[in-house]
Amino acid sequence: MQTREYGTTGEQLSIIAFAGIVVKNETTENSSRYVSWAIDQGINYFDVAPGYGNAQNMLGPALERYREDVFLSCKTNKRDAISARAELEESLKLLRTDHFDLYQLHAMTTKDDLEIATGPGGALEVLTKARDEGLVKHLGFSAHSAEVAIELMNRFDFDSVLFPVNFTTWFESGFGPQIMDEAERRGVARLALKGAAHHALGAAEHKPREKCWYAPIENRDLMKLALRWTLSQPITTAIPPGDPELWQMAVEVAQDFTPIMPDEAEILRENARGRKPLFELAQA
Repeated sequence: MQTREYGTTGEQLSIIAFAGIVVKNETTENSSRYVSWAIDQGINYFDVAPGYGNAQNMLGPALERYREDVFLSCKTNKRDAISARAELEESLKLLRTDHFDLYQLHAMTTKDDLEIATGPGGALEVLTKARDEGLVKHLGFSAHSAEVAIELMNRFDFDSVLFPVNFTTWFESGFGPQIMDEAERRGVARLALKGAAHHALGAAEHKPREKCWYAPIENRDLMKLALRWTLSQPITTAIPPGDPELWQMAVEVAQDFTPIMPDEAEILRENARGRKPLFELAQA
C-alpha cells in the first residue's frame, strides 16, 4: 500500500485507512481477522469514533498488539469541555492506548457546533489541553459543512481536516473544492471521506448496506475509478466504506493506484449527473 506524508509531520500514512465501522457489531474473531488483514495489506491509519456503536470496544483488543506500529485516530462529537474530556478518557480506555495520534472534533456541521466547541468551556479547550498532556499528538476535525470547516480553520491552527472528497458531491453540488483550497493554503493536511460512495439516498430508497447510510459503490471497476479520482486530489488518505466487504474491495483496488486521467474523470462526471449529492453548500 502506498503512503503519503501527514501534513509536514514526517509521518507516513497508508493512502487507504481502516474504517472503524468495519468492526461494529462484529465478533471478536472477525474483528481480529479484519485488523490483521489490514496490517498485512500495509494499512497503518486506523480511524474510529464513539459514535460508531461498539466499534471502539471491538477495535481496542484487536489492535492492541499492533498499536505501536499504527497511526490511531479518534473523535468526539461532544461540544462542551466536560463531556468531551469524559469521552476522550473513555475512548483511551476502550482502545487500550495511552494516547491518540490524531484527535478530532467530529461532524462539525452547524453554527452552534462551531460556537460552542470553540467558545469558553468548549471542547476545543479539552483538545488543546490533551495535546499539552501528551494524550493526543495532533488535532483535527471532520466537517459536514464547508462554511463551518473554513471558519474553524480561521479560528484555530488544526493539523488536519477530514471531509467528503466524493465525485458526486463535488460535481453535483460543488461541495469540497473550497475546503480543499483553504486547507491547502493554510498547510492543513487533508483526509478524505466518502471516496467510494455513489450518492445520497432518496426518500424512497432503502439502505443497501447496514453500515452505509448512503448508496455505496458496489461495482469493482467503478469503485476503483472513484477512489483513483479521490486519491488524485491533494489529500493524504481516504477512509473507505465501513461495510466489511466493500472496505476490503477498496483496499484491494487501491493497491496499484495511479492518478486519474481527464477522460476518466469525465466518466465519473457523467455517472454523477442527476444524482443526489451526499452534502450540499448552505444556501445564501
